[in-house]
Amino acid sequence: MEFFVWGRDRVGGYEIKVRLNEEHWTFMDGYADQLIARGPTLTSHDDDAETTGSLHIVELPDEDAVRAFAFEEPYYRAGAFESVELYRFHNRSARTMWDFTDAVADYHRYLVITTDVSAATPSQHFIMYGDLFTLDRQTQVGQAALVEAPTPEAAVTMLPNATEAHHWEFGGRR
Repeated sequence: MEFFVWGRDRVGGYEIKVRLNEEHWTFMDGYADQLIARGPTLTSHDDDAETTGSLHIVELPDEDAVRAFAFEEPYYRAGAFESVELYRFHNRSARTMWDFTDAVADYHRYLVITTDVSAATPSQHFIMYGDLFTLDRQTQVGQAALVEAPTPEAAVTMLPNATEAHHWEFGGRR
């Protein structure tokens, strides 16, 4: 089963995350073969950007495993997040972020979210996208996409009625 896990930083969360980067990456190393996408959401794409959240799309066996993944993670345990959103995810692109090879120079990457359940029109600028469901998979609550676009305004147009576009970048050890 695929899950979408997004921790939204609380005020002061960035400083906690900087301090715990190695612990976070070590924790994520244990899930390396199960990660479909990962990376921070950011205040901007500038060199001095700070994180606003931490996104992971991960394949795990069940709801208990995703709760352990989300709530045993060092950033969460240290109080870096204001909230953590957990959804079942249906990967419509059938690939991981590492499979995306069509990057356009001078475009940035974004996490785009919509509560609209209408199917998106696939684009060469989709890194990956899919449907968001409640954990019991009874109700579709929207869609999420990792996209590349020249601006956040352009990114938000890539999903039907999208209301959120967050600066995002590929995650992992640096």
